[in-house]
Amino acid sequence: MNLKKLEIAGFKSFRDKAVLDFSQGVTAIVGPNGCGKSNVVDAIRWVMGEQRVKTLRGKKMEDVIFNGSQDAEGVGMAEVTMTLVANGHHFPGSYSEMNEISISRKIIREGESEYYINQVPCRLLDVKEFFMGTGVGARTYSLIEQGSVSNLVEAKPEDRRAFIEDAAGVSKYKSRKDAAVRKMDATKQNLLRLNDIIKEVRSQLNAITRQAKRAEQYKEIKTRLKETELTLTLQKYSELFEKGSALQSERNSLHDQEASMRANI
Repeated sequence: MNLKKLEIAGFKSFRDKAVLDFSQGVTAIVGPNGCGKSNVVDAIRWVMGEQRVKTLRGKKMEDVIFNGSQDAEGVGMAEVTMTLVANGHHFPGSYSEMNEISISRKIIREGESEYYINQVPCRLLDVKEFFMGTGVGARTYSLIEQGSVSNLVEAKPEDRRAFIEDAAGVSKYKSRKDAAVRKMDATKQNLLRLNDIIKEVRSQLNAITRQAKRAEQYKEIKTRLKETELTLTLQKYSELFEKGSALQSERNSLHDQEASMRANI
């Protein structure tokens, strides 16, 4: 892919919108010290997702917004759009059928960055994945600063390996593999937590089952006790009724004897 056009507005020394067209071949940006040559490179790095403020020569991210000068007031927003052309190749992923793509980033004071691909809002991750494995990006060999070559020579083996992997186009797959491994590890942890939860639930279920059995036994015993009490009450009532009937018969007999004795006197 080739850089076709760069649009800069409110970014660092570019207060008003500036459009830089990059034709085929080599493009050189020349000018006196302090005219903003480095800011063009910073704009390219920034729109591709650079998050290291120190790399952009600032203290905080909103420092990239034009803060004013003796001749012009500051602005409240910075925006950079880069237009890329496939130039006979294919863009990665779902953009493979397109011949031209625009990547945009904007930021307001005390706000977070917003990203767009072809004017459609997206995430920083989407921008990084678009450039991943292409050799183009905020931290790849496509942008070489002063001292970068010596830094690469003096870099740690793992850093040089990462550089070579990106140049070879395998960093995308390595990143996906790392993401898959992290996801798998997270899944394992979730399974362990789930097993712990299952054990706890089973323990609680066993306790509840025992309580339910005791409650059922209590209910059964209570029912039997009630039936026994009712049986005893009926039995006692029957005995008292029979005894009362016998006493009543005896009383009637005594009344008859008394009446007979009075009649004979």
